[in-house]
Amino acid sequence: MKKSEKNNDPETICAVDYAFQRIGGKHKGRVIYHLGTGLKRYGELRRLITGVTAKMLTQVLRELEEDDLVSRHVYLEVPPRVEYQLTDTGKELLPFIKLLSNWGRRQMGMKPFYELEVTEHIEN
Repeated sequence: MKKSEKNNDPETICAVDYAFQRIGGKHKGRVIYHLGTGLKRYGELRRLITGVTAKMLTQVLRELEEDDLVSRHVYLEVPPRVEYQLTDTGKELLPFIKLLSNWGRRQMGMKPFYELEVTEHIEN
């Protein structure tokens, strides 16, 4: 879904819904997670993110680029080289992706990778 097609009216959408429109889906979080360690070529992402077809990975990367979460740089070489990295907006998501990773690992009975301190709690 293109950023321009998303519902940005604060009266009709919850901020959480808006965020998940941009980063939701089966593969977007994993792409952001892997790009969090730095610049990656398409082939590297293809190897790191298992269970995704080349077509789907390309679509996910395009959507993340349209949402200004990922930048794409094409080198005019033979064979062509394409590199992806997180934008500043995309980097803002890394603490949340790490929290989700820790939560998922705990739910799976595994030790969390990241030592993160949560300083704010949602009040009921």
